[in-house]
Amino acid sequence: MAGRMVEFPSNGRTIHGYLATPAQGKGPGVLVIQEWWGLVGHIKNVCDRFAAEGFSALAPDLYHGKVASEPDEANKLFMALHIGEAEKDLAGAAKYLAGHSSSTKLGAVGFCMGGQLALFAGCIEPTIGAVVDFYGVHPNVKPDYSRLGGPVLGLFAEKDAFVTPQTAREVEAAIKKAGGSGRRPSRPPPM
Repeated sequence: MAGRMVEFPSNGRTIHGYLATPAQGKGPGVLVIQEWWGLVGHIKNVCDRFAAEGFSALAPDLYHGKVASEPDEANKLFMALHIGEAEKDLAGAAKYLAGHSSSTKLGAVGFCMGGQLALFAGCIEPTIGAVVDFYGVHPNVKPDYSRLGGPVLGLFAEKDAFVTPQTAREVEAAIKKAGGSGRRPSRPPPM
C-alpha cells in the first residue's frame, strides 16, 4: 500500500500530511506522529504498513515541510515546535482522519517527540480512544492526563540516556494519578 500527500484545514490554514488507506478504502483510523526528524520516509512507511493491515493512517506534517538529516538540525526543529500550533494541527488531522476512518474512535501512535505528542493528542482530542507512546518526551508538552479518552501503552527502553526508565515511570505515575489507564511494560515484548 502506498499512501499520498494530502491537505487538510487546521485553524484557518491548510497543512499537509501523509495518508495511507487500506485496499477497501476505509479502516480504523490511526494518527502517526513524527519523530524529531520530521515527516520522513520512515514515518510514511509506518503509515503504509498500517494501511496494509487494514487501517487508515495519517501522519500530519508538524514541521510544515521541514525535515532534518542531522541530530543538531533535528534538535533545533524539535525545540522550535510551537505547541499551540501543534495542538491545532493535531486536532485538524484527527478531524480529517475521521472522514477516512471506519470507526468513530481513532488511535494515536508516536515515536520519540511524537510519543509525547500522541499522549497530548489523546488529551485534547475526544475522538482519540487509544494511545501508543514509543519512548516519547518533549519538555514543552504538558498533557492534562485526566482528559485521556482511552488506554495508553508506553514503550520505553531500559537503557536510554535521553528518555530514562525513571522518566518513563514518572509518565506512567502521572497518568495513573490523573485517573488514566496507562501501562508501561517492564521489558521489551518478546519478538
